[in-house]
Amino acid sequence: MSTMLAGRLHLDTRTFAVEEVPVPVPGPGEVLVEVRAAGVCLSDVHLIDGSLSPLFPVDAVRSSRAITLGHEVAGVVHTLGPDTRGTWTPGQRVVLQSGQACDTCEGCLRRSTCRQPLTLGVDYDGGWAEYVIARQENLVPIPDDLPFDQAAIIPDAVSTPYAAILEAGAVRPAHAVGIWGAGGLGVHAVRIARMVGAAPIIVVDPLPTARERALAFGADIALDPASPDFAQAVGLATGGRGIQVAFDFAGVPAVRTQAISVLGPEGVLVLAGLTPEPITVDDSLGFCFQLNQIRGHYGSGPEHVEELVRLVSAGRIDLAPSVSARVPLAEAADAVSRLENKTGDPIRLVLTP
Repeated sequence: MSTMLAGRLHLDTRTFAVEEVPVPVPGPGEVLVEVRAAGVCLSDVHLIDGSLSPLFPVDAVRSSRAITLGHEVAGVVHTLGPDTRGTWTPGQRVVLQSGQACDTCEGCLRRSTCRQPLTLGVDYDGGWAEYVIARQENLVPIPDDLPFDQAAIIPDAVSTPYAAILEAGAVRPAHAVGIWGAGGLGVHAVRIARMVGAAPIIVVDPLPTARERALAFGADIALDPASPDFAQAVGLATGGRGIQVAFDFAGVPAVRTQAISVLGPEGVLVLAGLTPEPITVDDSLGFCFQLNQIRGHYGSGPEHVEELVRLVSAGRIDLAPSVSARVPLAEAADAVSRLENKTGDPIRLVLTP
């Protein structure tokens, strides 16, 4: 075993291909993981199309100008690097945290919060491969009855909306919640909002199939953003209060404008969908008068992934319907195309080496 297949993005040309590359060797405190499943996310699509770029690429990425994609990864421990502590053993089932500390910023040097965390499959090589390197502290054990494809999508697809709802949005029981975008993040936001007791849960999506899916996942009402009576429908669903916490999981400027327009007093808009486009507040006087807020959100913390593994294992969240299809790693480019074009309206496609 000296080489393996890996889905590589060449950053200079933005060309993606599954290539044969050397199997990485774990260094001190690192673990080589044999990948069993890796999720395909819209962030991967945006990396390929150039609308997203690595913020803090490691030296190997800077020098080679290429990165192995994939930040949602599950597999089994294969080889331990030198000085690996803890109880990790070959064959142990694990899911990878989707990022790690940079070890160089002021926050890391003070042993507090990292201020420029590195993202797996963005700043350093990820899991669209047969094997991937992980720091030992970035592994989370998973039980035998949790399928690899479901475990793989917990980091990001599930943990990002989980953290957005619990932390950035601080959603509480009986909060009126609006969720714009019922794709890979939004549908999981519906389930999590329902789990914490939000009511009503209003989903907004232009696709009829996405709205139907949102209702099946637990939304109370699903609206077309282009409906002429959109604002009236929100008012009726919330008893005239307006939305208390709105979430943009689409990363679309028009979504943010619409969400702000239906916020209630002290209502909050959480920006969870990524876009480089600016945000505009049309009625800034009304926004200030109502004491509204806009909060940015990115990713999740290690504790969120660990909590979700326990919740999924306990049957509180069913991720089986979230895996739309399993695609061989060799066909990763096709999976990217299917997600980009919404072919079959997938929630999550999962690559299997």
